[in-house]
Amino acid sequence: MSANNIHPIDEHLGKNSRDQTDDISHNDEQLSQLYNAVKHSIRRYLYELEGSEPNDMYAMVLRQIEQPLLETVLEHTRGNQSRAAEYLGLNRGTLRKKLRLYDLDK
Repeated sequence: MSANNIHPIDEHLGKNSRDQTDDISHNDEQLSQLYNAVKHSIRRYLYELEGSEPNDMYAMVLRQIEQPLLETVLEHTRGNQSRAAEYLGLNRGTLRKKLRLYDLDK
């Protein structure tokens, strides 16, 4: 953080430390939107099965979420795997393994 206690992203967005309480509620709202989008998608998937039993649903959902997550974070970090690993809370080795799994290591 800079000397005046403004985080670099807040500085970029024109925010200061007084806005942090607003940021917390904004983050909660974003997480709620993500949660609701995932929940809606799962409900729709189950509905569209029309009575068929799902199989290995947990792994399927993780694959469907993990690949776009990796793609988007890598895009956001302009391919910087070290920064992407930090954003994701993974070590670089784990990130690289996941990138190979989804053929994103090119």
